[in-house]
Formats: sequence, structure tokens, C-alpha cells
Amino acid sequence: MAHYRNLIGGKLVPAADGKTMDSVNPATGEVWTTIPAGGPKDAEAAVAAAQEAFPRWSAMPALGRAHFLRKVSELFAQHAEELARLETRDNGRILRDTLKKDLPGMSYLWQLAAGQCLDAVKGDTVILGPDALGMTRREPYGVAVCIIPWNSPISTFSAKAAFALAAGNTVIVKPAEQASVSVLRLGELLAEVFPPGVLNIVSGMGEDVGDALVRHRGVGKISLTGSTATGQAITRASADSLKPMTFELGGKSPNIVFPDADLEAAAQGITVNSIFTGNAGQVCVAGSRILIHRSIWDEVLERTRQIAESLILDDPLDLATTMGPIVSAGQYERVVSYLEVAEKEGAELVFGGRAGAEVVPHLPGGYWVSPTLYTTGDNALRICQEEIFGPVAVAIPFDTDEEALTIANDSPYGLAAGLWTRDLGRAHRFIRDLRSGTVWVNTFRQMPPGLPFGGVKDSGYGHDSVLAYTREKAAIIQI
Repeated sequence: MAHYRNLIGGKLVPAADGKTMDSVNPATGEVWTTIPAGGPKDAEAAVAAAQEAFPRWSAMPALGRAHFLRKVSELFAQHAEELARLETRDNGRILRDTLKKDLPGMSYLWQLAAGQCLDAVKGDTVILGPDALGMTRREPYGVAVCIIPWNSPISTFSAKAAFALAAGNTVIVKPAEQASVSVLRLGELLAEVFPPGVLNIVSGMGEDVGDALVRHRGVGKISLTGSTATGQAITRASADSLKPMTFELGGKSPNIVFPDADLEAAAQGITVNSIFTGNAGQVCVAGSRILIHRSIWDEVLERTRQIAESLILDDPLDLATTMGPIVSAGQYERVVSYLEVAEKEGAELVFGGRAGAEVVPHLPGGYWVSPTLYTTGDNALRICQEEIFGPVAVAIPFDTDEEALTIANDSPYGLAAGLWTRDLGRAHRFIRDLRSGTVWVNTFRQMPPGLPFGGVKDSGYGHDSVLAYTREKAAIIQI
């Protein structure tokens, strides 16, 4: 059994007090390795190391930082399969996704960040008059803490750390305790790339090491991808030092199907591309509210059923598998509890609703939930308003565009939305009127690096980019 360590100040070290946590394979329920259970002492050490490294890293010419980021891109290409297998074993997302989608994209993302290093050192000039000149310059925040989720650790690690480093910050990454292994292994590799202290990785429980990091006055910026509750807790914990924050939080995305849509494409878009995904619907943007025009209601539901019945739930390391397990025992219990909630609320079960050993009998210890769809006419139900974060969706009928828009916006969340239509005017109206950070038309869950990704309402604010990890300073020069 391998034992992983934190990366602090360029060294691979255990937790300061020697404590560890078990990492459980969600497909089997078995412990397969251990990770450090960091705490306040580890947070203090990581901040000190990052602060010490900051002056030299931030003063480095932009092209010098770009050189280091390109090395990371090469590293991803060399170790893609190893990292993908570790992540799949750790969080249950199917290997065909981690290996064929995530890792190739990460190599490109680090190249993209390297190419944007110069953007972080550009400013503007303003002629204030014949004898006065105004100018701006961008400066990094200092130590950036990046808190990442368990559903796609390496992808989120890269989306945050690459741009924070490109901007001249030093970085501390806190991975989710449910799935830290791939990021800790990445730390072993990156220890040979960056100068000591430039990049640090500390695993542990959020209430221990995470809380200590966000409260620390030596931290200049916080970026979180996680739940709305975690974002609220971080806001309260860091209030005394008023740190700038970027929050990409929960969602309850509407996915709207109109009568003029390509129904074959829409059926894929509201199922395997949206909620019945390779990581079992554990996706912040999951289209868990499926809005279907009443005239095509029966046909779309039947297409959805056929797709769900064709899914293969099995060992996520098997490339034939199309849906993996729930990440942990705690998350499994949460998802299963919503099956009970749906029944009590009177929602009608269309298919699924099964959990545990009966779903994948030869892997009885795994955290399995079948693809599940309910129907209701009441968007006020808990299963319509609360984020479940599993392969559980609810379909709601509508009759008019106005009704669809009202239902779609009737949510505390506003991360993303999808719509399926050939009507260009309708598409533009919904893009304008949907209260969400991203709107997909005739596609779903595409998040290219060149576009901002973030939410509104309880789904957070801001997005990760090179400029988001800098602040602007103004200067006025009197001649």
C-alpha cells in the first residue's frame, strides 16, 4: 500500500502530527491507501513556505514563469495514464473520462496559462492632461489558496493553480479529503519542477487544515470550487481579514427541451451529457431539472428511459463502463436519502430508484445508485430545489416559453442552464433572460478554457483566470 505525503516548501512531508486518513475505493468500499490528515501546523508551514517563495517568483519575468508552466504541461503528457488511474480509483469517475477527456485537456490548459503570463504584467496608460499621465499596473495577491472538490481534482487543480502561478502568486492547494491521491501524486512530480514553496499541497479535513488556511492573514486570495455551504463557511471564517474570493459553488441546472429540437441530440444532452454522467451525476452543472414541452413529453421520457437502460455500471477502471459509483459513504447516504424524499413528496418514479448491492451485485461494497428519473408538476419540491449531487433527475412539463423561463429561474442556484431548440430568436431570448452564469444551446457541459465559468445567486461569483489572480494599482505622474 502506497502512502502519500504533502508538498510543503519543496519537500514531501507527512502531516505535522503524524495523523493519516484512509482513502476508500468507492467502487468496492475498500481502503486502498492513506493520505496525510493535515491541521493548523501544516497550514502554518505551507503559508510560511509560500510567503518566503513569493518575492522571487513574483519578480521573475513573465516569460520565466511561462517556462515553468510549460514543464508542467509536458509532465501531464508523460504521466497521463498513471494520474488518470489514480483519480478513477480514488473518486470513482470512469477511466474513459479521466484518461481520454481530462488529462489531455490539462496539458493544453497549462500551455494556455503559460501563454497568458504576459497578460498579468500589462497595464493601461491614460493621458490626464498636458502635464499629467495616469497608469495602471497589475500585481499578484501573494499567497493564493485553492480549495478543490473531489469530483474532478486534477482538472480543478489545474484550472486554479495554473492561472494563479502565471499571475505571479505562490499557491497552496487543499484537495478534498474524499479524493486527494491524484493531486498528492501530482505534488510528488511537481516537486521536481517548481522552486521550493512556489506550489504547496496540503491534504486534510476542511474544518482542520482548510479552516486554518482561509483564516490565515498571510493568505491574499481564496478560490473555491465546492458546495454552497462550504462557500458560506469560508466567507464567515475569513471575514476578519477581508480576503478577495472566487467561488464556484453548487447548482440545480435546468435543461429545457422544446418541440422543435433535434430530439435524438436532446435525449443525449439531458442524460449522459448532463446528469447520468461517468461520475454518476456528481457534477456542479448537472442538468438535474429537465423541463420538457408537454407536446413531446412522452417521447422524450421514453428516449431518456432507453438511454438509461443502456448504461453500464461497473468497475470504473474498465473502459467499457459508462457510469461509476458515488464517491463516498457519506455522499451515498445523502443521495439515497433523496430517493426517500422524492417518494414522500409524491414525485412519480419513471425509472431507477435503486441503490446498493442490487445495482452492481459483484461489487457489493461499492456506493452504487442507479440512474433515476422522477416526474412532477411542482418545482417547489425539495428534489427540484436542492442539489442532490448524484444520478437523480426530475422532469417537469411546461406549455409556453414564459412558463419554461419562470420554472428555470425558480431556484436559489444559477450556475448553468441548457436549452434545445432550432429557434434562433428563442435561443437569444433565453440566453438573455436565464439567470445563470453559463447557457448552453443544443449542447451541454462544454467548458472551454477560453470562456469564463462561474455562477450567480447561491452558485457563487467570479471565475478563475490570470487576471482574476491580480489586482490593479493606479498611479498618477505629474510632469
